[in-house]
Amino acid sequence: MTRAQDPASNEAAAAERPQPLPRAAYRRFVSLTTRWMDNDVYGHLNNVVHYSLFDTVVNGVLIEAGALDPDAGAVIGFVVETGCNYFAPLAFPQPLEAGLRVARIGVSSVRYEIGIFAAGAGETAARGHFVHVYVDRATRRPVALPERLQAVLKELE
Repeated sequence: MTRAQDPASNEAAAAERPQPLPRAAYRRFVSLTTRWMDNDVYGHLNNVVHYSLFDTVVNGVLIEAGALDPDAGAVIGFVVETGCNYFAPLAFPQPLEAGLRVARIGVSSVRYEIGIFAAGAGETAARGHFVHVYVDRATRRPVALPERLQAVLKELE
């Protein structure tokens, strides 16, 4: 019997498959707008747009909270890992909402998890993550997370 024919194998694979998450899984929400250029030839948001939305949400929240100064701050974040799972199509001119949470806080790194929702929807249309390593702007070497950033991250755990 092949793996494709084995019902137990199929059940195990389905159990491991990422699933949409509910709103309750996230600590903070941000409203987003789609743009004409976000749709691809298939009529839905292109996969790279989701990654741009992730960046927009995380950095927007940090800047708003005074935990990140991208222009002049001594500490900046570099993305070292990213991933996304897609569950439902989204398209311009659809309003969106993003949920944000922090899954892990390290000495110099953070794992952010972001859920993209159609406005008002109960489950994620896409969910992804990225890991930032925070570095000294001048040396580009990892540094301990600044106190203000740590405080904001704790609120998102």
